[in-house]
Amino acid sequence: MLAPFGIRPKGTLLARMLPLAQALTRRGHTVTLVAPAVQNPEAAGTRVVYGGVPVIHAALPRLGGPAAVVEQSATLLRLAMAERPDLLHLFKPKGYGGLAALAARVARPRLPLVVDADDWEGAGGWNELLPYPAYAKALFAWQERDLPRRADAVTVASRTLESLVWAMGVDPRRVIYLPNGAEPDTGTGGRGDTGTWGHGIRLPLSSPLPLPLSSPLPLPPVTMLLYTRFWELNLAELAAALVAIHTARPAARLLVVGRGENGEERELLTLADRAGFAPLLDYRGWLEPAAIPATLAAARIALVPARDTLINRARCSAKLLELMGAGLAVIASDVGEARSFVQPERSGLLVPPGDPGALAAAAIRLLDDAALRERLAAGAGAAAARFSWNHLAPLAEQAYQVAMAAG
Repeated sequence: MLAPFGIRPKGTLLARMLPLAQALTRRGHTVTLVAPAVQNPEAAGTRVVYGGVPVIHAALPRLGGPAAVVEQSATLLRLAMAERPDLLHLFKPKGYGGLAALAARVARPRLPLVVDADDWEGAGGWNELLPYPAYAKALFAWQERDLPRRADAVTVASRTLESLVWAMGVDPRRVIYLPNGAEPDTGTGGRGDTGTWGHGIRLPLSSPLPLPLSSPLPLPPVTMLLYTRFWELNLAELAAALVAIHTARPAARLLVVGRGENGEERELLTLADRAGFAPLLDYRGWLEPAAIPATLAAARIALVPARDTLINRARCSAKLLELMGAGLAVIASDVGEARSFVQPERSGLLVPPGDPGALAAAAIRLLDDAALRERLAAGAGAAAARFSWNHLAPLAEQAYQVAMAAG
């Protein structure tokens, strides 16, 4: 397996490649991950085994400029070929890994190649979200459209990506839907509330916000969780929902975990001060992966709002499955793959994107109804179990069979 970058919190390697590789290893395959040390240069030149899967981080390039790109891609190819693979599985058709896979097509044209797409890079995708230089954006957009056509099989994390790859002219028989999965040891079956399972503003409204009861019954504090990278959501819409929640249920608390790409967390805290819902928030910032389970255990409800954009439609949220697997009652925007995981009223609640009133109403409903929280939490755990990587690994094997037959 060729990675786009190294192990880092909630990256593709950690959330998709490694657990899939571990599931394949449990099924008798031999899998090695080769990654550039992007984001974690301290791992450069290392080989570490994680759950039976060796992860090799390439040494940092000694050259500079464009020569460094060539050097790093060549290093990835050399490390991969040293494992004498029967097949290459490239994760994300971009960057160093994409160039290494392209070189492998030239060096060993009969070596089967599978390309994995787990989000969208080009127009409407990460190229617009991140400040890549113009040449990198052009390269990534070209790789995203060229490499799937060259591959013997393509795995896709969402139905939107499946359609996009078909539109590139790839034979649908060579495209395998492989959504993100949940780790089997994150727990399934639900936690509920008793188990053991962290200037002014203009607030857009598309439905009436719920008003507090004139004489609300005293309720014990219930903790909600927002576990986000912020770019997925509209902060003004989130603020509108949080104003309504805090006004209606001032005893509730919201743990906020994560950090934005461009300092969006600071904007949320500013909005909270200005709009008056600061007492609702407990901002924890970026957390090490080891600290996440305890944080999830501190909450009962998870808010998963998302804008209706191409990048959100194309991605498959491993985080949503993580929240469901931890036994949280989830409220998710009905965007992209969310409906694949969440069955309304059974394993969570879905709300229309761009509707802060609906998000607030759903949250208040769960804050007030412990029995509903427990039922949805149990359903969420059961749903996450159906998406364990042990259950999804045969889909990868199907892609490998298609690729081997083509080779």
